[in-house]
Amino acid sequence: MNKATPLPLPVVHSNAVPEPDLPLIHDRTYTARSYRRSANEILVRGQLKDQKPPGLFIADDPEPMAIHHMVVDLIVEYPTMTITDATVVMEVIPHTSCTKVTDHYKQLIGLSIARGFSHKVRELFGGPRGCSHTTALLQAMAPVAIQSIWSMRAIDGQGVPAVTPPAGLKPTPEQIEQRLAHNIDSCHVWSDNSEMVTRIRNGDPTEPPLWIQDRMAKLELNPEQWPNDPT
Repeated sequence: MNKATPLPLPVVHSNAVPEPDLPLIHDRTYTARSYRRSANEILVRGQLKDQKPPGLFIADDPEPMAIHHMVVDLIVEYPTMTITDATVVMEVIPHTSCTKVTDHYKQLIGLSIARGFSHKVRELFGGPRGCSHTTALLQAMAPVAIQSIWSMRAIDGQGVPAVTPPAGLKPTPEQIEQRLAHNIDSCHVWSDNSEMVTRIRNGDPTEPPLWIQDRMAKLELNPEQWPNDPT
């Protein structure tokens, strides 16, 4: 693969949680984005950037100083969610020897980015086996890959957030379990015996996501028109 071209890192501010009125001493930003590379591939690009505020290390320096900037590209096969290629680029590093570890991350190839990924990343690259910043970035990228499943399904289904069966047919229990596989026990809402999962398995309708309800209300659309198939 070609060397990754870093994308600009957005500055995100929350209106609900204002910034503290205190001197800033460190700023770490994670950015993770996914792209449809083909019908069967997803590119997940992650960036981590650490900055120190102006003048902290060098008097009268007017600009923030980047001290770490790591970029990771993962090619993920869809729908298996298996990593088929991995590239690590270190744009800003404190020591010339930092880059010696970049090729170690080729060990990601062949791993599932779904189940057990975080544990495997710690096992392969934790502590002296990798770069702590790159390893932390990988942990932040995995959920983005999983969220991309719904995006791929939406594209394949022309706006429907799941691959639905032909009109008039319901998915089989096996198809339901296959669609649930990436969600089960990922959080309390998706626990194996939760109300949400029970309704899906029973073929009962589920409420549209809150963000869909809000957006459709703004568009003066009926949220009930949203497909009741979150899998």
